[in-house]
Amino acid sequence: MTTQQDIPGRTVYIVSDGTGITAEALARSVLSQFNLNFSRIHIPFVDTLDKVRQAKDQIQAERDKTGQLPIVFSTLVIPELVTELRKADALHLDVIQTFVEPLKAELGVSPKEEIGLSHQNMESLEYKKRIEAINFTLEHDDGQSNRNLEDADVILIGVSRSGKTPTSLYLAMQYGLKVANYPLIPEDFERGHMPKALQPYKNKLFGLTIQPERLAEVRNERRPNSRYAALDNCRYEISEAEGMMNLENIRYLSSTSKSIEEIATAILSNLRSY
Repeated sequence: MTTQQDIPGRTVYIVSDGTGITAEALARSVLSQFNLNFSRIHIPFVDTLDKVRQAKDQIQAERDKTGQLPIVFSTLVIPELVTELRKADALHLDVIQTFVEPLKAELGVSPKEEIGLSHQNMESLEYKKRIEAINFTLEHDDGQSNRNLEDADVILIGVSRSGKTPTSLYLAMQYGLKVANYPLIPEDFERGHMPKALQPYKNKLFGLTIQPERLAEVRNERRPNSRYAALDNCRYEISEAEGMMNLENIRYLSSTSKSIEEIATAILSNLRSY
């Protein structure tokens, strides 16, 4: 029987006729649901047949080299470009057409099929807000940066692999919230208090926890038979993290059996209560 840890990582191509920000954000959110290593390659501004042929050849070369189907997230809209790209032997995930076709059938109206329409609303405040939120959230994923934490709408905390990253991206993409997420690690438990960088922002903190058995399962898929994934270590980390959050009066919930939508609703409710 093949287990998830036996499956090698895949190469993911993000192909767009613009900057690729929309496709990148969606790809990150979707891929984060799988405990595999993905190598992402961005191919932006593919707006001519020559450019799409180059992209197609690059993707096909990857297929021929590895014997695996590359994964392609695409936001191309011109039919000729879409058709040419699909000549590459790959798993094609068309970000635009996935939604356009059912809407076309329901509305009885054909789409415009013009390059860059998804970016024509860049002057709208809502669009700008969401792009800024996505960029902020990507920059502040997994404690990568402490810069401008005062601008965060919410800071998610919890042990590694408790669901912080997908929840952060969902909140940024769906609600335009600037979300930082920060892992609680054994060094924090030894010190007995929240990381110093987070202490000025206690009112922005919201915690995620998870059942130890589920955490051990998730971590074993990433680093099998490691101390990091051992059940007793997972129990220790979760106990310490929950104890710290209780001590600091930080609200938290378990992500074990909840969907991202349910987690997001709870976080939004918490934000409104302040």
